Amino acid sequence: MYNLYSMQRSGNSYKVRLALALLNAPYRAIEIDILRGESRTPEFLAKNPSGQVPLLEVADGRYLAESNAILWYVARGTSLAPESPIERAEALQWMFFEQHALEPNIGAAYFWLALVRGGRDLQTHALEDWMERGYAALQVMENHLKTREYFAAGQFTIADIALYGYTHVADQCDYDLSTFPAIRDWLKRVEQVPGFVPMDWRPAGGMLEPAHQAPAEA
Repeated sequence: MYNLYSMQRSGNSYKVRLALALLNAPYRAIEIDILRGESRTPEFLAKNPSGQVPLLEVADGRYLAESNAILWYVARGTSLAPESPIERAEALQWMFFEQHALEPNIGAAYFWLALVRGGRDLQTHALEDWMERGYAALQVMENHLKTREYFAAGQFTIADIALYGYTHVADQCDYDLSTFPAIRDWLKRVEQVPGFVPMDWRPAGGMLEPAHQAPAEA
């Protein structure tokens, strides 16, 4: 069973939880509140020097960081991870796009406007750039989805999971999706995939553990 260190309201963490749910993969979710500095403790930094979540313990004492790298790892050998070289490259193309065009803008706006108290006042200088670049990223996605149901391989893949993580909360941080009908339809398709769980879903069966109950390293 995996140990997943994540934050419930983090889009990057949610991407991994969503993939694990869709794959019906057992895991123990360990809540790390980055707003309280729980990812900057010596204990956590020993696991991930970057001090970020999500973080997946894939074996005793062996950890994998970066949400999209984790997606590839957990989805290997399944329909969520394309096998052919060109389809795999297409999925990677959109996952790179998510990290350089979507997450730094919509993800940043979501963090500061939806999660951090007083964040709007603290980031007034950056908001205009986030909105401009975020809308540009959404337009790229909209143009692609006008003629396609999903982003890669002609089917639902981890590329869609990666892009869904922050796109679905864009309306919580000032973005207006009313002029992006193809994106809105795609969001609905993702939410209809069997096994889909929303961001606020928590695993049942006693698998959720708070940070202070995280198992000690071997």
